[in-house]
Amino acid sequence: MVRRLTVLIDLLVHHVPVEVLQERWGVSPSTLYEWRKAFLLRGLESLIYRHGGGRPEKLPPTQNKRLVELLDAGPLVVGFEPACWTSVLIGVLIWREFGVLYNRHDVYTLRHNLGFSFPKARFVSEHLDEAKRQAWRRDTWPAILRAAKRRTGMILFEEEASFAPWGSLGYTWAMRGRQPDVPTRGKRKGDKVYGAMEYVTGRLFYQGIEERFNSESYQAFLQMIRRPTRKHLFLIHDGARYHTSQSTQLFFETPRQRVTAHRLPSYSPDDNPIAYLWNKTKQRGTHNKYFPEFAVLIGSVEEALAYFSTHADEVLCLCGRY
Repeated sequence: MVRRLTVLIDLLVHHVPVEVLQERWGVSPSTLYEWRKAFLLRGLESLIYRHGGGRPEKLPPTQNKRLVELLDAGPLVVGFEPACWTSVLIGVLIWREFGVLYNRHDVYTLRHNLGFSFPKARFVSEHLDEAKRQAWRRDTWPAILRAAKRRTGMILFEEEASFAPWGSLGYTWAMRGRQPDVPTRGKRKGDKVYGAMEYVTGRLFYQGIEERFNSESYQAFLQMIRRPTRKHLFLIHDGARYHTSQSTQLFFETPRQRVTAHRLPSYSPDDNPIAYLWNKTKQRGTHNKYFPEFAVLIGSVEEALAYFSTHADEVLCLCGRY
């Protein structure tokens, strides 16, 4: 409206030529003549903005609101077999619920206007107990914090990882239509590592082993952490068999070990921040790399873990959920 009013003043008061106004404002001559005609006929009322029309929406606001509820519930809840929405499936849903036909491209625009994005899906175990997860965050975790503060203890998030000799694949640059190749030997032997990160300082403890994960090696790793400190350890880990074995439970019950173990809810890897550290370790140590010998793999993983052990700030950033 400001632009239109300025153009009319220049055109009618200052008698600026149409060609000059066209170049100055990027407006066609026909538009300038129409603005002048409308002002001469209706005066200031012609400056009031009016919607220019356009194709009306197929779904009214009430049906859009209902559609958001159905999409948010998910395909399985509303009676479809797939677990994730596609544009075609949303079109079928709209036709089934409201009797309105949308093509795939219109569905994309509608989905965007309703506030939906296009993220990558993730696997979630059907055994996941959301009530236990909420109880962990609401009750168990605050209790651990209080106990650790009272006893001036160390809170450790622990988990194991295995790094395959064929490395790991990540995004990289390549010419269109060409997929980069990363050589691999295909050996199944992996580099196994115990790891634990301290909640307050971001200190990282890790230990590689050659054999399989078991109760004895797990207890040896905890003794390695406990040996240089007199603080009580509040250990948070998952329900792996060697974490919950009778031998390990006896280890925790021995007073001189100074360890109190807390088990995370089942199928809750996102509640253990060290799981994100393993992803970053793969990015630094194994992504798109070729390991001709197993020793080269071990050295690359060691180098990545050594980096994080000297950059506590990057480790602490992984505790954002807590």
